[in-house]
Amino acid sequence: MTPQGRVAVLLHTHMPYVEGFGTWPFGEEWLWEAVATSYLPVLDVLESGAPYTLSLTPVLCDQLAAPGALDRCASFLRDVRPASHALDVEAFRQAGHEAQAAEIERAAGQYERALARLEGLGGDLLGALAPHAAWTSSATHAILPLLATDAGVRLQVQTGVVSRRERFGANWRGGFWLPECAHEPWLDPLLEEAGVHAACVELTDVFGLGDPRHLTPLRSPAGPLLVPIDRALIDLVWGQGGFPSRAPYRDDHHRTSRDHKPWANDGAVYDHDRALAQARADAAELADRCADRIAGGGLCTLAFDTELFGHHWHEGPEFLARFAQACADRGVPLVHLDDALEGVQPTPWPADLDQPTSWGQPRTLWTWSGPQVGRVARAQREAELRLLKRGADVPERAVREMLALQASDWAFLETRRLAGPYSLERIDGHLAALDDALDSVPSPDPAVRALAPFLSVAPLLEP
Repeated sequence: MTPQGRVAVLLHTHMPYVEGFGTWPFGEEWLWEAVATSYLPVLDVLESGAPYTLSLTPVLCDQLAAPGALDRCASFLRDVRPASHALDVEAFRQAGHEAQAAEIERAAGQYERALARLEGLGGDLLGALAPHAAWTSSATHAILPLLATDAGVRLQVQTGVVSRRERFGANWRGGFWLPECAHEPWLDPLLEEAGVHAACVELTDVFGLGDPRHLTPLRSPAGPLLVPIDRALIDLVWGQGGFPSRAPYRDDHHRTSRDHKPWANDGAVYDHDRALAQARADAAELADRCADRIAGGGLCTLAFDTELFGHHWHEGPEFLARFAQACADRGVPLVHLDDALEGVQPTPWPADLDQPTSWGQPRTLWTWSGPQVGRVARAQREAELRLLKRGADVPERAVREMLALQASDWAFLETRRLAGPYSLERIDGHLAALDDALDSVPSPDPAVRALAPFLSVAPLLEP
């Protein structure tokens, strides 16, 4: 008898440390938008019982728990967004574009509902997400293979693990999101010693797109299970030309000057009912494709950034809800990834597979270390080595600035040219603050005030 196949969906939830670092078009309003359009709607999907596996990065948790942060988010939802919607509604009506005005009025309701939901949680979004927080990650989403030393890796990994345990209890089953799926085998002993027992890897360019080997977890010689993600099906959703690009969906790129999006991908005025019908059809299509993929057994693991669902793809949360239902209707076993890995029969990690891999483009480490971001990668490594040289008297403030500096996001944003000067400004700012900390220059209100509250510098001192 052919063993029954299974499908697992992991939602990787992450935001770099933007709390307190600027406002629109970059900075902390990214976080408030993600709260309103992704985190709260996805929470509703999780609370409905959809068996998705949620990964929360420690740096995102730090921001959601920061004193006053969610109060500022509520102010953004209460004051800023209603005012911006009203201005665009007035402008479209004065220009005689009633359909666009009506769509912006409809879209404003999402922010009203988000505010009500957030207030209903008492502002404690992190507490509401806690029952679903299964996987953790490194402290600030650093590209682990690019760190300069084992000590630097230990600091990122152990800080992330401690954050998970302190915030959500001891019931962690060892799931750890490798930032950007960046992996090299030399990391595995450091992961295992921190209690990491499972991580996802991107092996599309190793095995080939659609190869059945993507359906079998691999056992590292050092211990952790390494779970290939199935790019062939992921790209139905996330690839170029994937579901979000279909005609009825809201165009995420065609915006008003106030960042509203009243148009569909085909240029028509956005019709929410038409888009939801498309989301239902696409959810059914993915469920059918999953059924075909696992017909011969195996574990099909799909991994997505949570922010795709809502923040970048307006209808994404509806798609998630409908996909879970479509799987149930078709008898497709959609399971929590931790449950799927219990008792799994992995294959050994290939002895000749020792190159770095990631889900970047290309699937190497180039996105975060190529010549276009050489200055960033060099600054990150040099900062790590400087702190190690200080030894036991390294200031915690300097360590926090280094952690913020190591975030993968700054190089990614610079490579993709997505944030103007913001990413390099953040690099320069953290370097300057690190220098001040090492030189004992006072800082009564360090900008990374809420970062890594459970920090210990001990991993930096290990041989």
